[in-house]
Amino acid sequence: MKRRDLIKGLAATLPAWYLSKASAGILPAPYAPFRPDWHSLAGYKVPDWYRDAKFGLWAHWGPQCQPEHGDWYARGMYEEGSDDYKFHVAKYGHPSKFGFKDVINEWKAEKWNPDQLVELYKKAGAKYFVALANHHDNFDLYDSKYQSWNSVKMGPKKDLVGGWARAAKAQGLHFGVSVHASHAWRWYETAQRSDKNGPLAGVPYDGNITKTDGKGKWWEGFDPQELYAQHHPLSKDSLIDGSIHGQWGWGNGVAAPSKAYCEKFFRRTIELIDKYQPDLLYFDDTALPLWPVNDAGLRIAAHMYNDSIARHGKLQAVINGKILDEQQRKCMVWDIERGASNSIEPFVWQTDTCIGEWHYDRRVYDQKRYKSAAMVIGILADVVSKNGNLLLNIPVRGDGTIDELELAVVQDIGKWMQVNSEAIYATRPWKVFGEGPVIATAAPLHAQGFNEGKGKPLGAEDFRFTTKGNTLYAIFFGWPDSRQVTIKSLAGNGKPANVTMLGHGDLEWKQTTEGLSVTLPDQRPCDNAYTLKINGAI
Repeated sequence: MKRRDLIKGLAATLPAWYLSKASAGILPAPYAPFRPDWHSLAGYKVPDWYRDAKFGLWAHWGPQCQPEHGDWYARGMYEEGSDDYKFHVAKYGHPSKFGFKDVINEWKAEKWNPDQLVELYKKAGAKYFVALANHHDNFDLYDSKYQSWNSVKMGPKKDLVGGWARAAKAQGLHFGVSVHASHAWRWYETAQRSDKNGPLAGVPYDGNITKTDGKGKWWEGFDPQELYAQHHPLSKDSLIDGSIHGQWGWGNGVAAPSKAYCEKFFRRTIELIDKYQPDLLYFDDTALPLWPVNDAGLRIAAHMYNDSIARHGKLQAVINGKILDEQQRKCMVWDIERGASNSIEPFVWQTDTCIGEWHYDRRVYDQKRYKSAAMVIGILADVVSKNGNLLLNIPVRGDGTIDELELAVVQDIGKWMQVNSEAIYATRPWKVFGEGPVIATAAPLHAQGFNEGKGKPLGAEDFRFTTKGNTLYAIFFGWPDSRQVTIKSLAGNGKPANVTMLGHGDLEWKQTTEGLSVTLPDQRPCDNAYTLKINGAI
């Protein structure tokens, strides 16, 4: 019997609670379809729903959106002299008196309407929706039994993940959650500092306060150390703000997390999976959370896969992780942050990016610096042509709404998808991902990705190819004055039966030794990018 058939057979006979305990190492490993080790996880196969979906939208939304001052605010506000620090002191006061715990108390999410937003995202063409479950700020955005600092007990006093999950289900979208809290141990070390200059020099920030300090305060009865997790020595070079990036993989001198910290993260994440049953679990980690200093991430991955089999009768789960080696890419889906591969990848992968900052930043709105719909569509077509998916964040304000500039971008993406989605959904790569001058300017990946926007912008001579059966789709990104485009990759390469344009119809074409030359219609069928549909021998 093949291993995959054995897994399916086991899942059909074993209850979910049994598989859960087995994946956590509580029951003998041979009885669990997936065990918490890389060799076992290499039996993973990406589910068809995810391979076909291609496009997801993300609400990277939590208490760091309340100040409307961008990403990593809960860390930057403790970096003396930084932009976040200056903003925080001016808006809220000194971080020894008003820390991030107090920002949480300010956040109410009073205008949040998940049904309205998710309906909008479905109209934009998203096939899956992902909600932030927690960030590096260590605040759980759901009804957490293991983390008292959560959105039900304070701040909005709402189960945000639960609300997003219900809205996604109502729209027929696959639901995912993103988990970032494993790094709070190192990330919050700035909260242990104090000013070196000024009238409050030497007065500690609030990173080391405890439950006993809360008498008479709004947080009385809660322990800030559950949030900050800072009763440990500083990591090597902790006082150098940028040193954290070289320690993201739990190396280079990072303070080792305690077993209790790791086990609490494990329990929180297992509860998240069991309670909300997401189809996708995104980790903002090198490989898996806490790897290689602890096996919590491996145990979570095995549980996620085993639980999915138990619930669906087959594996429907997706786990995203970053900076994966060749073996790890067989175990989960490689995620590239703000960047893309420069080749067709043998395994399905994902780009995650944002139209602005990860957490809402009022300055991006004021300065009109959001990515345009044309930029997003270019990224989508490029990624899909290389066997990838695009997960796009639309920043949400502290009150739970998106602004009108973001709304316009989302709606314009939807208009394009209404005409061209045939060239996106359920497609597969061609023999080459594209052609055109931009390919030569592509930048290499760096760390998690971060090569986005470093090449030239896509234009009329740039094509990205996708296929479906015997149909080739050629997406291009500008409308030439001559109304002529030539696909050089189709020079003498079979003979198409016909060529049409999505949103228009039949086109005149001829094939020469230079390529397939196509005459475009008088009127553009849409904005931002255009798709030729080439049927027949390709």
